[in-house]
Amino acid sequence: MRDGSRLARAVCTKGSSLWLPTSASSAPRRWASSETSKPAPDLADLESCSGFAIPGPDEATVKSFNTAKRVEDRPQQLPGKRFQYHPPKYDRGPLHPIQSPPCTDPTARDFVPGPFNNPRLKQTYDSTIASDLLTLAYIHKVPGTVVTPKPDRLREWDDSSPYNINRPRRGPRGAANLDLLEKNITFRNIPEISAVSVTAFMPTAAKLPQALPVMRSAVQAITGSTPTTVKMKDSVTQWKVKEGDRVGVKTTIHGPAALEFVDKLVNIVLPKIKDWPGIKASTGDGNGNLALGLRPDDMAWFPELGVNYDMYPARLLPGCRIFIHTTATSDRHARLLFQALGFPFYGKVKDF
Repeated sequence: MRDGSRLARAVCTKGSSLWLPTSASSAPRRWASSETSKPAPDLADLESCSGFAIPGPDEATVKSFNTAKRVEDRPQQLPGKRFQYHPPKYDRGPLHPIQSPPCTDPTARDFVPGPFNNPRLKQTYDSTIASDLLTLAYIHKVPGTVVTPKPDRLREWDDSSPYNINRPRRGPRGAANLDLLEKNITFRNIPEISAVSVTAFMPTAAKLPQALPVMRSAVQAITGSTPTTVKMKDSVTQWKVKEGDRVGVKTTIHGPAALEFVDKLVNIVLPKIKDWPGIKASTGDGNGNLALGLRPDDMAWFPELGVNYDMYPARLLPGCRIFIHTTATSDRHARLLFQALGFPFYGKVKDF
């Protein structure tokens, strides 16, 4: 009880001064880890003098730098290309011990980097068009349906000679290759755009030297790909051209570039052509590839040409033919894809 009263009397007499440090020795100790570091002076890491003020090497130093002599005096040569991996140039079959890496490997010969962007048409295709095509082309088959075997389209050799045994079938009539057979659309083979080919032809390019550069620059501007020149295979008297004359250009684009070109064509260029009727319904090669053409006056609606149209001479600006390659196996499936993309068709439909 006595000790408690002494402590209370001491607190009352000192008051608030009890909680304030009276000297440096009575202050609480500060740990080194809690000390704030002093701010570094501005531009402390920069050198005081510029590198441009340093004088260059003298003449003796320049002459003493001899790369060829240094390589000769080297006691051991650097390792050659045998330490670098090169994929095989030829595919010798699946049983060969040395196999080519997949096309997604950067060391592969057929490696193509990308894609670097996601085109708007690709997003629309994945979200809307693909599912719509799968629904439109759905064919219901009752379980237990017997599949009718299809006859062979290639002819066999007769048995007039013993050498015809196990001989490959005879080639098709009228063509080197057979057309594709239409396959039912499933989730594994939904038609999509694979490539776009653009060609331009002008017979007067054989007589006008400046016509060919105009065609090359125009096609390169609208496709983003450098075109190659096309030579005449035969002489045509009406066009005043002979065999070997350079009268056209062509190029093919794949992947996102092809999708962006089709998107630009269907949403910007074709709607501005007032008298354009659409794509002829009978077009197509029977294998799912359709084509359309543009006149020289229609080329001005491409944004790449319209922004600087005066750079191209009007009388030398050519038209173009556009071939759109798809993964469809028939023109009917290709037309379904084109209609979903927004291409109109006119005329009578003709399927082979």
